[in-house]
Amino acid sequence: MSLAAKFTHLLPPEAAHSAAMLGLDAYYALRMSWMIASDLKPNPQHEMGLTFDNPIGLAAGLDKNGDHIDALGALGFGFIEVGTVTPKPQDGNPKPRLFRLPEHQAIINRMGFNNKGLEHMVGRIKRRKYSGVLGVNIGKNATTPLENALDDYRQCLDAVHGYADYIVVNLSSPNTPNLRQLQFGEPLKHLVSSLREQCYRLDAINEKRVPLVVKIAPDMSHDDLLSVADTLMETSIDGIIATNTTIERDAVLGHPYAQEAGGLSGVPVRSRSTEVVTALYQHLKGELPIIGVGGIFDERSAAEKREAGASLLQLYTGFIYRGSDAISAAARGFKQANLSR
Repeated sequence: MSLAAKFTHLLPPEAAHSAAMLGLDAYYALRMSWMIASDLKPNPQHEMGLTFDNPIGLAAGLDKNGDHIDALGALGFGFIEVGTVTPKPQDGNPKPRLFRLPEHQAIINRMGFNNKGLEHMVGRIKRRKYSGVLGVNIGKNATTPLENALDDYRQCLDAVHGYADYIVVNLSSPNTPNLRQLQFGEPLKHLVSSLREQCYRLDAINEKRVPLVVKIAPDMSHDDLLSVADTLMETSIDGIIATNTTIERDAVLGHPYAQEAGGLSGVPVRSRSTEVVTALYQHLKGELPIIGVGGIFDERSAAEKREAGASLLQLYTGFIYRGSDAISAAARGFKQANLSR
């Protein structure tokens, strides 16, 4: 961990996040990002009709508003995913809502889709200089009744389609009440098929093909997982992100924060997320690209996701703890796994 990273980890988690983002912006503004960037050689990947400079991306949640796209892109990520964004700005859940578990290389968060809303994000995206692949993760406002969730997703899809390279439908955050109910059965089929049709119409209007992706939770039974996979295939989705954070706490029992509500990320979710990637890949027989995320910190954990069937990888907690070293390590692991396939 760099000296700057050690300093920010002395601060409360949300304050540390803000300080780190301001620091990245300063490096970028001073054209000094090369000092902290990962050392990556080009390794283009072609998925969903897009070309990624390399297979290692930044997961949603770190840059919720699109305020730091250029600074983050300069670190060497092959793609950046911003959000989750909701139609209207919202404060999210009461603080404290973010907890570090360094003994487990983990984080618990119950942020609750805190963001500045669609108008702000679209303005930021329009001004970006980053030329890599940009994904936008969309959600619903906490005050929107579940039966009206589709309206929020439609509004987000309509606003960001013209500026995103791919769009992620987030149905799997544990921090918006009842949101995960939309992952199953008829609600899933209705919501995704409706958004799929809308995306096709927008593709024609904006004269660009924008892949539509769904992000799923790790906390479902094997049968439910395969049912979700079948529904997503039936609705012609373009890809799956596996997985979001977990509500399980078995791996961190005994820690003072173990009983805090929210999603657990980092090393404790590594095995389960890999199991989900494996099950999806085997069931779908490689017909849908899978973006693997969850506990990727080093070469071995990245290689595991690739060997399980992931086409691309995303970092979040590993990047928080290790900085750009995690990007380089994940890229090496992905390449090593490719050689052994």
